[in-house]
Amino acid sequence: MELKRFLVNKLILFFMLSTLIAVAVFLIGSAFDSSARLGYDALLVPIEYAALCMLPTLVMWSKRELSARELLVRKALMLVLLEGVILFIAFTSPVIDTSSVRIVLTIAGSVLIIFVLANLFLWLKNFAEAKNISRDLEQFQKLHQADGDVAI
Repeated sequence: MELKRFLVNKLILFFMLSTLIAVAVFLIGSAFDSSARLGYDALLVPIEYAALCMLPTLVMWSKRELSARELLVRKALMLVLLEGVILFIAFTSPVIDTSSVRIVLTIAGSVLIIFVLANLFLWLKNFAEAKNISRDLEQFQKLHQADGDVAI
């Protein structure tokens, strides 16, 4: 994958993660500490988490197309690194009660859910792009077959 496309995909992923993290923070916060009132600086938390979560996605960079096995290994490594980043943040944060196993498991589970959702959304985006390219290629071939040209 060319670097420009890789970086554009990472930018799309960043905004997707920011949204999903904001929803997860709201849900977890509402479940465990619904009486808390936060300042405006709390609005930056999902953006900061999304930025930190972008670092493990760099394991997906490759100049060549990855095989299915390589892709799965890198995705698994990326998930482990993402869990590590978020749990490190949670354990070093003074506002997150990591003494509760339930909270830690909820955070780890939310990372897994966000990982699955982000990959599903990206897959759907790529599937739609591939479908459009296939349709355009098919129209191109029909056009040249109608002109008497050799089909590509």
